[in-house]
Amino acid sequence: QVQFVESGGGLVQPGGSLRLSCAASGSISSIYAMGWYRQAPGKQRSLVAYIGSSSGTAYYVDSVKGRFTISRDDANNMVYLQMNSLKAEDTAVYYCNWFPLKGGAWGQGTQVTVSS
Repeated sequence: QVQFVESGGGLVQPGGSLRLSCAASGSISSIYAMGWYRQAPGKQRSLVAYIGSSSGTAYYVDSVKGRFTISRDDANNMVYLQMNSLKAEDTAVYYCNWFPLKGGAWGQGTQVTVSS
């Protein structure tokens, strides 16, 4: 079973940028879509963005469109999320996983805090 390890989070001021990385323990294969999800305090985990097979299609929730960019490197089993123009409401723990979910375990996530 593939496991995911997220990194790259931190504390950033509003308007700042972060690049999140997700390392998969096995092949993510170009045939599966990959997603970034987030869970804010007191809220359910939800999809932020996903990228289709071979980087052909990307989807973003409305709240991050134009600010976030998802990408993948299948050769190295990596998925990235470039986050620009960060807002306080982007504060959450961010996770990567398959899209749609396949029932596997979640990684530990990476905390993103946007605050002045």
